[in-house]
Amino acid sequence: MRLAVLNIVGLSKSLIGENCPGIRSFAEKHGVQSYTPAFPALTTTGQSSIITGSKPEQHGIVANGWYDRENAEVRFWKQSNHIVQGEKIWDTLRGQLRETMPEFTCAKLFWWYNMYSSADYTITPRPLYPADGSKFFDIHTQPMMMRDELKANLGPFPFPAFWGPAAGIASSEWIASSAKWVEEKHQPTLSLTYLPHLDYCLQKDGPDSPLVADQVRAIDHVVTDLIDYYESRGIRVMLLSEYGISAVHQPIHLNRLFRQKGWLSIKNELGRETLDCGGCKAFAIADHQIAHIYINDKAITREVRDLLEKTVGIDEIRLQNHPRSGDFIAIAKPDAWFTYYYWIDDQVAPDFARTIDIHRKPGYDPCELFVDPEIKFPKAKIAKFLVKKKLGIRGLLDVIPLDATLVKGSHGRDIVPDEEKPVFIGSSEKVEHAEDIHSAILKHFSP
Repeated sequence: MRLAVLNIVGLSKSLIGENCPGIRSFAEKHGVQSYTPAFPALTTTGQSSIITGSKPEQHGIVANGWYDRENAEVRFWKQSNHIVQGEKIWDTLRGQLRETMPEFTCAKLFWWYNMYSSADYTITPRPLYPADGSKFFDIHTQPMMMRDELKANLGPFPFPAFWGPAAGIASSEWIASSAKWVEEKHQPTLSLTYLPHLDYCLQKDGPDSPLVADQVRAIDHVVTDLIDYYESRGIRVMLLSEYGISAVHQPIHLNRLFRQKGWLSIKNELGRETLDCGGCKAFAIADHQIAHIYINDKAITREVRDLLEKTVGIDEIRLQNHPRSGDFIAIAKPDAWFTYYYWIDDQVAPDFARTIDIHRKPGYDPCELFVDPEIKFPKAKIAKFLVKKKLGIRGLLDVIPLDATLVKGSHGRDIVPDEEKPVFIGSSEKVEHAEDIHSAILKHFSP
């Protein structure tokens, strides 16, 4: 029997109730398990642990981004599947089923590290960046010819609904439609589909917000429709999530503390401050509730650790044995999270700080989900930018706030209450850790 795995980001037992009758019914029928997430409990780390059946120390995805020591550059949200070390589940299955199911194929839809994968059919968001500095929303597919066919049949991928202040259900709806499209065209043996919707409201408004109920109902409708669609074609369905979301109230600005100690190297670029990581004695790469601490001057290692241990909001310091990892990993308390901020005066913050720029920032920035409430007429400002863009005039869509207290939800910790743990639904195989899901999927295809 073929298998479809739906990754419903942010789903936990606490959300499986009256607002998601379809998912609740599926869970009552097939059983629901909560499991300890990968550490760190982050998108790319969790997905890579599931895909390879190994821990970050083996597959190398230590966070959504890290400091590349050799190139002295921060690399966030890269897309090549070659970055993930170890054998992928579709390659394992292709080898195991060579004799009994030589026609095996895998579709990997919007899971991360999806470019140049050995999976048969892939779709991933990928903007176009012409030489004039402009940016156009688009997707990347394998096979490449699928890209034009998809857009012709489904319309353009609604990129603003995938990330940013306009993030919403439209992106998950399009992804679900693309999953049906791939099924109808190619009938993959294993389909992996990523549905990001809950991530937005849970980080923006917090898991306790009354606004979450409508968003849960919205993703439940998408998921239930997909379950019905796959089951009508005789395809088994499994549901999973990578992490749950914790309510947070306390941002921690580690790089500002490091700056006060004289450990940062700051470069003035046209009146704006940028972080010169290669010249820093020590700095933090923040990613939700964890921060990798990289130390270039080993003489201050003990001093750095002492500061971390005394910093309000930090719960624990860990080590992670992989070259991409920092010298320390700081873990926030349950109600805290880490910013990447390093400037003291907002007037000299880098120009990208107030924009949606997931690659240039030396850390993850959930404030990209908001429009700055200090802007009096934000719609007019955005409209003006779009008109200038249409006319070929370059400019910044600088509408993102620098107020980290706006963020109400985060993740990254692996020690969380049961009701905040990620879930796995649709298999009788016991799952205690993220890597166990890999085994459960393999078991489905065992004779």
